[in-house]
Amino acid sequence: MIEISADVILLDIEGTTSSIDFVHDVMFPFARKRVPGFVASNWDSPELNGCIELLSEDLGKESVAAWLSGNAESNQQSVIDAVVDMIDNDVKATGLKQLQGIIWKSGFHSGELVAHLYKDTAPALERWKDAGLDLRIYSSGSIAAQKLFFGHSVAGDLLHLFSANYDTTTGPKKEAESYHRIAADIGVDADQIVFVSDVPAELDAAAEAGFQTVLSLRPGNAVVENADDYQQIESFEQLLVAPNQLS
Repeated sequence: MIEISADVILLDIEGTTSSIDFVHDVMFPFARKRVPGFVASNWDSPELNGCIELLSEDLGKESVAAWLSGNAESNQQSVIDAVVDMIDNDVKATGLKQLQGIIWKSGFHSGELVAHLYKDTAPALERWKDAGLDLRIYSSGSIAAQKLFFGHSVAGDLLHLFSANYDTTTGPKKEAESYHRIAADIGVDADQIVFVSDVPAELDAAAEAGFQTVLSLRPGNAVVENADDYQQIESFEQLLVAPNQLS
């Protein structure tokens, strides 16, 4: 059991609130299968064009025009190939996450996708919220995708429990500056925020920024060789957080 005094709980998603397997074995294949059709049918849409702008930056291209200089068919295939390759390699790229979120939207709204949560997640969120804690999400998935996820979960719509969401538009999760930005956005001292994640490099970056940190050890997560260097939990039932200033 870990007892912490803090005002804000910042949560990762996969491997923390939800199974990595659901994201990789259900959500990623759902998007991957639909990428070609989505790109072809939405080629001239502002929504897709915005994603392509971001993808161009993610890929280090000088510009969209420099990247996509062929005819419509070849340009579409270039985008499809790039997106599929990113999905297959689990690249944490803003453009990819934006595009995946758009595709997932149809799946969540139709009921084809229902977000997995560990059985202790929803009760813990309710308990922390009732205690006066400020709950927020920081994930590499786009904010839109995060809201779809928690709005269509196995425990129902949980969006009312969260004050805000952050994604890679705030900054990379393995860089301390991203956590400085989050603390500034919330308006509390960094040590009043506890960040829970299954990725040690993310916890290290958060700790460098002054956050309290907790390592999530869930079934199916990657083995952490130096897990003993961190406060750790296997369930949110093991995490007791008491609010200080914001209660």
